[in-house]
Amino acid sequence: METIVIQYRVRPEQVGTHLALLRAVYAELARTRPAGLRFVTLQLDDGRSFVDIALAPELPGPLPRLESFRRYRAGLEDRCAERSTSGFTEVGSYGFGE
Repeated sequence: METIVIQYRVRPEQVGTHLALLRAVYAELARTRPAGLRFVTLQLDDGRSFVDIALAPELPGPLPRLESFRRYRAGLEDRCAERSTSGFTEVGSYGFGE
């Protein structure tokens, strides 16, 4: 199972648009139910910072095939004030990658 973690902060005036685009991605995921994909987006307490975590047998997995995800990604660079992708070492988990 491959995992990627992406952290980013959205420009204040873009938060509403960003959330609407994310909700569309999750609605399409709920409809299409791609096998093997686990995807979570966390909005941090400042309201502008987000963390995406994707797990799949092979990444980027089915996400780029989703129309809603392509719309979400199309303007992401313009919506973000900061963005980073990082690797990590798993210390432990329970029920997350199963």
